[in-house]
Amino acid sequence: MSMFCYQCQEAAKNIGCTVKGICGKDEEVAKLQDVLIHTLKEISVAVVKNKVDIGEIPETNHQMIRSLFSTITNANFDDWAIEQQIKKMIAIGNGLDSGITPYDSKASMLEKAESVGVLATANEDIRSLRELIIYGLKGMAAYTEHALNIGKENMEIYEFVYEALAATLDDSLSVDDLVKMTLRTGENGVKAMALLDEANTSKYGHPEITKVNIGVRGNPAILISGHDLTDLEQLLDQTKGTGVDVYTHSEMLPGHYYPAFKKYDHFVGNYGGSWWRQVGEFESFNGPILFTTNCIVPPKSEEVHKRIFTTGSSGYPGCLHIMPDSEGKKDFSAIIEMAKTLPSPEEIETGSIVGGFAHNQVMALADQVVGAVKSGAIKKFIVMAGCDGRMKSREYYTEFAEKLPKDTVILTAGCAKYRYNKLDLGDIGGIPRVLDAGQCNDSYSLAVIALKLKEVFELDDVNELPIVYNIAWYEQKAVIVLLALLYLGVKNIHLGPTLPAFLSSNVANVLVNTFGIAGIGTAEDDIASLITN
Repeated sequence: MSMFCYQCQEAAKNIGCTVKGICGKDEEVAKLQDVLIHTLKEISVAVVKNKVDIGEIPETNHQMIRSLFSTITNANFDDWAIEQQIKKMIAIGNGLDSGITPYDSKASMLEKAESVGVLATANEDIRSLRELIIYGLKGMAAYTEHALNIGKENMEIYEFVYEALAATLDDSLSVDDLVKMTLRTGENGVKAMALLDEANTSKYGHPEITKVNIGVRGNPAILISGHDLTDLEQLLDQTKGTGVDVYTHSEMLPGHYYPAFKKYDHFVGNYGGSWWRQVGEFESFNGPILFTTNCIVPPKSEEVHKRIFTTGSSGYPGCLHIMPDSEGKKDFSAIIEMAKTLPSPEEIETGSIVGGFAHNQVMALADQVVGAVKSGAIKKFIVMAGCDGRMKSREYYTEFAEKLPKDTVILTAGCAKYRYNKLDLGDIGGIPRVLDAGQCNDSYSLAVIALKLKEVFELDDVNELPIVYNIAWYEQKAVIVLLALLYLGVKNIHLGPTLPAFLSSNVANVLVNTFGIAGIGTAEDDIASLITN
């Protein structure tokens, strides 16, 4: 086979992509990413073996996180950029006595990939657990980098990343050892999400209930996609007074919920839906698009291709990649100048959507929420966080939301919300029936809400709350959210639209038997089992 990748929900036939990724990743990019991950493992072995003080190697810590993030699904399709990162990490590793042999060419890197890729681990269960840990680390790295960009970091997270990556090369570790490491990955995932929550709220304020416009106005505009709020802040600062509007796309929507961004009168709304709809929506937007992270879909139109810019961990061949200076500042002038020459966005919908229900805001409504639960007005909360995707089977989540009993409330975060956040589901005593906490990393807010409600209701176990979990997943940030929930003791999570291809049957059985993980069925059957029984 040309390649093998099964890290996302779109893995071909729910087995793995072997010629080209469904995401659009080609075999060279896939193989180079495998080599980059292996290089990170070798560096980690050196750090652990040599008992390196990680407080003394900040640049190594940061580059480890950025390397992991760059291999996440739909983030970086640029083979040259990944090749350069491999060279950079080898140089860093050899400064730590890792003994990694530098590659003399890209061809030698591709040859190395044959022996260090996913299938290099022969035992299916060991392979499954190693990959589950690695994918959890990739998701953790995404959240850690966002926090780092705001100036927040946690040495315990870096220390665990080295330990966990080194463990995936340790053939002496048993299945039981790796299961324990998997739960520790969830534990550190909680730390990473808490760190990012602190970073975002300390700089931009706690999200507030906000009505976001989904129409357009007649000015030239820039569309910002991805997840990084520091990029959004810099873009808004640089577009002040230029006559150029800024719209969010997909997972950048929650930027509207933060108080710090409400001062920008040219920050005017959200354009379109979730990431996979971008192929058509970018055509009608007309202006330039800035990707701050994933999720990129390879553009079909050369005209759209010319309007795409990337920064941070994202990358796409032929697109201008904007690097920060030594102080983290980015120059977005090329994007702004392009916007001024292009038509304003074409309107594709009108109205508004409401969000901003992160933990601080929900707990401000605690009396109202608790009163509704005690009176019976709210019978159950359904956590429908996670990712959206292209598969027709994901229509299930819209149907599920539409058919829920009227005395239920959806708690959501991530782009999965685009399956139902524009439906008219009404409210319960003034409480909207869809409470959007924000981005995928804000799934942490939903866990905090559950834990605080456990205290309010004086319960011993979070699973005694009237909360059930029906989560959609797509990529590795959803993996770390899942592992974090398992670490926090949440059980009986339904996960779909398919269970991960990287779970061997034995590992899947462990999750089912220990944590009650289940797949999805029909909307009617799942509502009956989760809600009405």
